[in-house]
Amino acid sequence: MPNRLAAETSPYLRQHADNPVDWWPWCEEAFATARRENKPVLLSIGYAACHWCHVMAHESFEDEATARVMNALYVNIKLDREERPDVDKVYQLAHQALARRGGGWPLTMFLTADDRLPFFAGTYFPKTPRYGMPGFVQVLEGVRRWHDEKPGEMRAQNDALARFLADYGEAAAHAEALDDAPVARALERLAAEFDPDNGGRRGGPKFPHASEIELLLDAGGEAGAAMARFTLRCMAERGLRDHLGGGFFRYCVDAQWDIPHFEKMLYDNAQLLPLYARGGDPAFAAAAFDAATWLVGEMSAPGGGFFSSLDADSEGEEGRFYVWDRDDVHGLLDDDEYALIEHRFGLDREPNFEHHAWHLRAVASLEETAIALGLDAAQAEERWLRARRRLLVARGGRVRPALDDKILTAWNALTIAGAARAVRADGELAALAVEAERALDFLHARLWRDGRLYASHARDETKFPAYLDDHAFLLDALLAMLQLRWNRRDLDWAIALADTLLERFEDRERGGFWFTAHDAEALPQRPKPWMDESLPSGNGVAARALLRLGHLLGDTRYLDAAERCLRAAWPTLAELPHACCTLLLALGDFLRPRTHVVLRAADGDEAQRWQTAITSSTSKTDLYRIPPESSPLPGVLAAQPHRPDGVAYVCQGASCLPPVTQPGELGIHR
Repeated sequence: MPNRLAAETSPYLRQHADNPVDWWPWCEEAFATARRENKPVLLSIGYAACHWCHVMAHESFEDEATARVMNALYVNIKLDREERPDVDKVYQLAHQALARRGGGWPLTMFLTADDRLPFFAGTYFPKTPRYGMPGFVQVLEGVRRWHDEKPGEMRAQNDALARFLADYGEAAAHAEALDDAPVARALERLAAEFDPDNGGRRGGPKFPHASEIELLLDAGGEAGAAMARFTLRCMAERGLRDHLGGGFFRYCVDAQWDIPHFEKMLYDNAQLLPLYARGGDPAFAAAAFDAATWLVGEMSAPGGGFFSSLDADSEGEEGRFYVWDRDDVHGLLDDDEYALIEHRFGLDREPNFEHHAWHLRAVASLEETAIALGLDAAQAEERWLRARRRLLVARGGRVRPALDDKILTAWNALTIAGAARAVRADGELAALAVEAERALDFLHARLWRDGRLYASHARDETKFPAYLDDHAFLLDALLAMLQLRWNRRDLDWAIALADTLLERFEDRERGGFWFTAHDAEALPQRPKPWMDESLPSGNGVAARALLRLGHLLGDTRYLDAAERCLRAAWPTLAELPHACCTLLLALGDFLRPRTHVVLRAADGDEAQRWQTAITSSTSKTDLYRIPPESSPLPGVLAAQPHRPDGVAYVCQGASCLPPVTQPGELGIHR
């Protein structure tokens, strides 16, 4: 008999609909039931593509005996961290405080029902004792015993935790002049932790930290740019990348980028795509093209928008869809093709995946393989493409990993912004612009209702008032799309989102933006996230986007809010600058405002001449080309008369130059 989760929109929650556990979704009724029955709450948080979430589900939640213990001792709530990142952020921080280590997924929290505060915390628990951890039933029984037998001790701990959560991140804002000191300290720290053999940070597991790479490229000088490019090269050549189907996996379990956890997340690829597109290297361009092809071919929803993720597992095994038996590869290819695949991907070596299979991690570049086999570049490329097509066809016949088909506003916005910037950097990715446009139209039609933004769409249902990330990422995406093509609807939408950030999310006393709106559900803590995680900091993206919009419109409300955000973040920037790279990018834009150019020119050769002249004048330029038939910008450049041959309005920060009527007169070198 399915439990209550069968009616939920989340694919992750529906994965648990047939568990013998009497699951509740996160709702007031569940907590009321726990209070009435005098039970604590077991809160289990995960997401659809999470491998260890599946392991715990198979071991414990699908087990009748374990479920009986859970049902007898607790009211059990299952939560999708992608639908409710606000709840997840609170309990990840609480786990860190209680367990004295970072959390992750699955997150297993035991809460008192009246105040929703956790009194015991963990992540994955095995069914039987192993890995130095007790078995899950032991945990269930021991935690309930503590709850019942030592309520005073538990309450004292809850009171201390409540004070910690209330005070977290609330240091006084910086009152002095802002400067580059946090950027310099972050670059020093990133250099000290850099892995010279593999790129990224030393040690494993290895995660793709896109905001760090962007900071190294933009502010790190030649040394920082070299570290960034080396990291990009290692990620593209080794096991983080799907060399056949395109796109990047979530992370690698080792220090060499060899073997990934095989889930593919929309947000990782959204952030990496523009970095590879701007790389100025044929290998990077190929990685960007493959990632774009994967996004369009596998992650685009038929009605617009991008799906969320592909699972790590298929047929109950992690990586089964992606790894290969060497003899199967040989049987699919002719001898010439196999020789290239064998050399490039190390099939002549020992199996690299669990001692029995090969994950296609490049051990030699295509150029190196061509030299080793005595081929010219064209021959090697042709053999590689033939072999790749054959292997992809064969892989396509396997049981595919499950698709999480939620359309999340924040993740879609990241993808739209990444696509727009990638297309501007590399015209070969133009097909991606079409999907970005469709996604933006979908968000406007289905997740923007009566002037309110929503966070998730699944099973034809729009749910959850949008969070900081949804508003900030979408504002950034709209500004990126406006630079790709002009659309007055999107400018008006961007203004509405910026106003919402100031009216419904800003901390008016201390500065910065809460993760939830002022009228959102009350939780044990109200996060105000400064640091980057797998997603960039919502405060960092908001500050950066408000600076762009404020300078474009000449609206000081947005500029002042961005400055207040940076001042409020300053204590964290001073203590952990390397963890706040998105905020540091915003700080750079505040200290050295970007050049923005409003070009009034019609389509055609004349517009192209202008755009070429503008983009070659400075690399740090935001260019908005407004066709003559479109209404002009509101604000400081409201007049904006146009001329038959085009006219450009160039501003650096709050200083605007006289109108420029000839491309050769731009002279905007920084």
